[in-house]
Amino acid sequence: MYEELAQAWEELTSEGSQFELETVNVGGVDLLSYKNQPASLRDFWLSSLRFGSADYLVYENERLTYTQAHQQVSSVANWFISNGVKAGDRVAVAMRNYPEWMLAYWACMAIGATCVGMNAWWATPELEYAINDAKPKIIIADEERLEQLMDLRDLQEFPQVVAVRSKSLPQKAASWHELVDTDSIMPSAQIDPDSDACIFYTSGTTGRPKGARLTHRGCVANAMSLAFAHIVQSVASSRAGIPIAKPTAREVPQTSALVITPLFHVTANNCVAHSITMAGGKLVHMYKWDAGEALKLVESEQITTISGVPVMSRELIAHSDFDRTDTSSLKSLGGGGAQLQPDLVQKIESSVATARPGTGYGMTETCGIITAISADFFLDKPESAGPAMPCFEAKCFDDEGLPVSDGELGELWVKGAQVIKGYLNKPEATSETITNGWLHTGDIARIDEDGFIFIVDRKKDMVLRGGENVYCAEVESAIFEHEAVTEVTVFGVPDERLGEVVAAAVYLEDTDSINAEALRTFLQGRIAKHKIPQYLWFLQEPLPRNASGKFLKRELQEKLIIENAS
Repeated sequence: MYEELAQAWEELTSEGSQFELETVNVGGVDLLSYKNQPASLRDFWLSSLRFGSADYLVYENERLTYTQAHQQVSSVANWFISNGVKAGDRVAVAMRNYPEWMLAYWACMAIGATCVGMNAWWATPELEYAINDAKPKIIIADEERLEQLMDLRDLQEFPQVVAVRSKSLPQKAASWHELVDTDSIMPSAQIDPDSDACIFYTSGTTGRPKGARLTHRGCVANAMSLAFAHIVQSVASSRAGIPIAKPTAREVPQTSALVITPLFHVTANNCVAHSITMAGGKLVHMYKWDAGEALKLVESEQITTISGVPVMSRELIAHSDFDRTDTSSLKSLGGGGAQLQPDLVQKIESSVATARPGTGYGMTETCGIITAISADFFLDKPESAGPAMPCFEAKCFDDEGLPVSDGELGELWVKGAQVIKGYLNKPEATSETITNGWLHTGDIARIDEDGFIFIVDRKKDMVLRGGENVYCAEVESAIFEHEAVTEVTVFGVPDERLGEVVAAAVYLEDTDSINAEALRTFLQGRIAKHKIPQYLWFLQEPLPRNASGKFLKRELQEKLIIENAS
């Protein structure tokens, strides 16, 4: 099977093939890229017009075809231009996974504007920080985010507001209907492949989110990598006499995906939405994740692929309606955001009659996936994240920045067209994370003899809660704002549903000065809800430290008992 994979890999990336590689020089650094990829996301979007009357966006009782979506995107793009948006300007989107998200996104791509994805879970101060950081000319927001916008008092410059699905219209705000109500021809544009396509914010180690600058080249390369991963593993499996699809899977009229993770992350936007758009498929949006509702949509919309964080797959399979729901259209179940546990890989294979397990490992900083693995390759190596895609060089390095021997543990570094340009307004963070084109992932890994990558630990001080990165320093900073707190350390606690949840050990000199309920209330509005510690320990003595004064988190965690937490 692995010999067939190596052979198919070489054939598909060779000269004259669909995924032929080339070396491009970007900012003085040579990077691997796909020679035949579209030059920009504008070209990528325009190529989907050929899908015409096929369904594209579905939300509850609403349905848009590709033709209708292109008409609305053209109208929105022209509205942007008439309101002063030029190539390189920024347009922020702050909303749930409504269809308007994708329409606004493609309108930005069409004219060379940068789409800034605002985390819909942010507390008001976090939203305010990101607006001041990105300085968008326009912000498109749903009703919940509009309420937050109206509370902002320290904006350096207030952007033009567009209201989406709001019962009331704030003063001077435009309604989304104004943007899409006119027939327009798509405006022309020349777009540099290495210009910013979108900015997605990642949690910051210093307590402030960092705006990752994803380029057109990087985002299109990610879509190519996703297509390559499916094709190369299908070809290899077929040659090895192991069909990648189960014989029970039935053919459906259209590829379709359930959009179940936020579009302000690369999993939903770059991996799900881009790949489905490239294939002429259908994106089915949900108001929020609910396993029961998801099963209804799988049956009614004939969903073929579901890609989310591992807990979503677990909840889907465990739901009481699963066995009586027609899931025969489903061909792939899994996703990213966190490693699928080996037991879940086997559970998907055995529980879903038609679907194969699959996952991808990647980061915002790589515009999506670095690796991908599915079907029998995943069953054979359930602890692996798969091989790095062709447009990446991938190596493991020790703490001195020297490559480790094959199979040994080290920090995974990657280099290629998908690596971001850097962080917005943060040159120091950029230079710390990317050196000579090499992105330091912060993950400890090993690479086996077949080139498959195994992620074994995180170098970063971070909690991965249900696919959301929560940096411990950010939560610690927020807790330290309370005057009663003398010392605090934040860490992750394993959780069967979410993978990890946030926990904190707090030392108070005055033990009666605050309790868990009061501290959580204090944190509301300072940090997003999912960052507030689920477990709190109030200690009677200072936290243990090493000789250099750093808290001994691992030693402390081993002593703390969950049942004693508040």
